[in-house]
Amino acid sequence: MERPEHELIRQSWRAVSRSPLEHGTVLFARLFDLEPGLLPLFQYNCRQFSSPEDCLSSPEFLDHIRKVMLVIDAAVTNVEDLSSLEEYLASLGRKHRAVGVKLSSFSTVGESLLYMLEKCLGPAFTPATRAAWSQLYGAVVEAMSRGWGGE
Repeated sequence: MERPEHELIRQSWRAVSRSPLEHGTVLFARLFDLEPGLLPLFQYNCRQFSSPEDCLSSPEFLDHIRKVMLVIDAAVTNVEDLSSLEEYLASLGRKHRAVGVKLSSFSTVGESLLYMLEKCLGPAFTPATRAAWSQLYGAVVEAMSRGWGGE
């Protein structure tokens, strides 16, 4: 990616990263709207959540939201050299595969990420910013997909 995109990503992330839990919750609420079938994958102590709201308010899930936002933060920090995160992202992919997540669900996660950014940034979420984030997210998923055996 070229420099201007990096700057767009950094600027837009600054606004989001001030309250990661709040924005991460918007991302996952949207994800469960778009793909309700993902809800049963989140079980803690063998307890299934009765609703997305139930899930989104549980301490264990809030911890997962924090972790997801930290991964995005790492990608933003290393936007100029994502290859430095390759091993980490591949192992993250393996962890997700192990709990039954399908690689295809990550395209829905991408849509939910863009939705959250748009909600957070409003008019500042320009087509150029959207394109930059799509590119970054695509690169992250590509690295994670190695955890599913894709080289």
